[in-house]
Amino acid sequence: QVHLEESGGGSVQAGGSLTLSCVVDGYFYSRDHCMGWFRQAPGKERERVAVIDKDNNVIYSDPVKGRFTVSKDNAENILHLQMIDLKPEDTGMYYCAADAARLAGMDRCANLGLPGFATWGRGTKVTVAS
Repeated sequence: QVHLEESGGGSVQAGGSLTLSCVVDGYFYSRDHCMGWFRQAPGKERERVAVIDKDNNVIYSDPVKGRFTVSKDNAENILHLQMIDLKPEDTGMYYCAADAARLAGMDRCANLGLPGFATWGRGTKVTVAS
């Protein structure tokens, strides 16, 4: 069973940057599966930030386009989320998640809702002060 562990969260001022990492404990799992970053602000529902497919195609949510970048290190089985120009509304718990289906493309990844991601990490907290 794959295990995900996020790290890299912290507290920054608005305009600052953070890079989150998600270590994927599973043989070539990040290479072959849809992976996603999600976040949950206090008192709000969890929302999708970005998804990346097996071919490294990425879809970003509108609020983070141009500021966040997802990448995969397949050799190390790590998923990254680089965040720049952070805003107070980016505050929340950030989670990475993995789809169970292997070798799926963006046509599946893009349409996966939260329940479609079978495995979740425990999250890392991001706080952006104004």
